[in-house]
Amino acid sequence: MLNPKLLREDINYVADKQSLRGFVLDVELYQKLETQRKQLQQQVENLQATRNSLAKQIGEYKKNKQNADEIIAQASEVSTQTTVKKELLSEVQQQLQSFLERIPNILDDKVPQGTSEEENIVHRTWGEPAEFTFQPLDHIDLCEKKGWLDFDVASQLAAARFSVLKGDLALLHRALAQFMLNLHTQEHHYQEVNTPVIVNNETLYGTGQLPKFEEDLFAVQSGDKEAQSERLFYLIPTAEVTLTNLVAKSIVSVKDLPMRLTAHTCCFRSEAGNSGRDIKGLIRQHQFEKVELVQIAHPDHSWQALEEMTEHAEKVLQLLGLPYRRMVLCSGDIGFCSSFTYDLEVWLPSQEKYREISSISNCLDFQARRMMARCRNEDGEIEFLHTLNGSGVAVGRAMLAVIENYQQADGSILIPEVLRPYMHGKTSI
Repeated sequence: MLNPKLLREDINYVADKQSLRGFVLDVELYQKLETQRKQLQQQVENLQATRNSLAKQIGEYKKNKQNADEIIAQASEVSTQTTVKKELLSEVQQQLQSFLERIPNILDDKVPQGTSEEENIVHRTWGEPAEFTFQPLDHIDLCEKKGWLDFDVASQLAAARFSVLKGDLALLHRALAQFMLNLHTQEHHYQEVNTPVIVNNETLYGTGQLPKFEEDLFAVQSGDKEAQSERLFYLIPTAEVTLTNLVAKSIVSVKDLPMRLTAHTCCFRSEAGNSGRDIKGLIRQHQFEKVELVQIAHPDHSWQALEEMTEHAEKVLQLLGLPYRRMVLCSGDIGFCSSFTYDLEVWLPSQEKYREISSISNCLDFQARRMMARCRNEDGEIEFLHTLNGSGVAVGRAMLAVIENYQQADGSILIPEVLRPYMHGKTSI
């Protein structure tokens, strides 16, 4: 979340910045709540001071064996008033907290203005789309013909927008994940981490998924129903949630920074509000897999880390020989927690356009404030960390990009050279 001091000192600056996102900051409500908070805070402090003064007087009266009944009565009344004012103050503070936690991050000045993804800016491109001598098929036709992909069975097992991968397709999917993990751990020096895929409310709050995006999450219940001790948990939408929270409620030494973390996990998204987009095929599934990259950085080095992480994700696509482009997201398309985001979009021949395969974001101290994740610098001072996250990359989307870009006229799929050691040496499937 934002530094509360920023709102207190320059609420109009925050409002102007949020307007670039299309987010309307209710300045009047904030000022009303903040005025109430200040007044109640002052009243509580005054009452506490009065109570302390009366307590001293009572002590003096009793020491001198004087009747202190009247002062004791006054002290009791002041104590009651203090309790009432503290409760009112707590209510206002909770309203301010709720107000604050729904405000997006401040956009960096480098973010271009725009209202939708159509106004994102191409930063650079890599590779040239293949020119086919035949009409290329999409990944669905290619895979269903070979019996590799089954949506009907997946619907029976779970629901729509799940899939079953079989045979060489399942092998290719696993090969891609292993290739990415090896690349990031061995060449890019990330530490591999295996984390839970079920988390609690506090964990999702720390990275900004709750409370704003609860409808996008899959909730699960656990506990003894007879004892009415059920507790709500959620399936992770991305390993960013667990990897970033590894430093929650902690103070990290600057000597341990940056922390580079990676994990291969299943991810789950209800895709609320996206029911009409990409419901066919593997582009937008309820369950999918990613190799996630997270860096926990010193505040002075997070922009350098962003460029580094983006290059790490790009390396995956380069080694796979997949044409892609790096995009700078505009103000109307950027995520809630992000101050600046690059998207990587891979070329899909069947659609004749680039589609997102990775987002790499610098969240600055936005998530760290929610998680209370801090570092102690060389002078012994404590400051909030900066957090960054990105896909390195989405496994399913990389798979379908390989299938479509490496398809042959006979329906076979060439295997990129870097994947062959993970495919039992197969050169095509």
